[in-house]
Amino acid sequence: QLQLVESGGGLVQVGGSLRLSCAASGFTLDGYGIGWFRQVPGKEREGVAYINSNSDRTRYGESVEGRFTISRDIAKNTVYLQMNSLKPEDTAVYYCAAKRGNWILTRADDYDYWGQGTQVTISS
Repeated sequence: QLQLVESGGGLVQVGGSLRLSCAASGFTLDGYGIGWFRQVPGKEREGVAYINSNSDRTRYGESVEGRFTISRDIAKNTVYLQMNSLKPEDTAVYYCAAKRGNWILTRADDYDYWGQGTQVTISS
């Protein structure tokens, strides 16, 4: 069974850093475009960062540009989201998603596989 599992969330202070991991089981992430999204209650899911299957293109949401970095470790079958200079408005549940192909896809509806999410809370 194809599964994505996020980890690395937690509670950090403003200005701190976290690294989220998205690990795949049942399939290899090599060959999949990956997106990180986040959601707070009552709001739509927001795209945060994207990487294509070749890992030669990335794209970021405007609110995280310059602070977040998406990367892939093929050997570990894991995609990471390094988050620096965290702000209270970064508080959300973070999800990773996968779509087979060499895509940069910014819409949540375009993805086929989703993890269960990991909570990130930034305290001021």
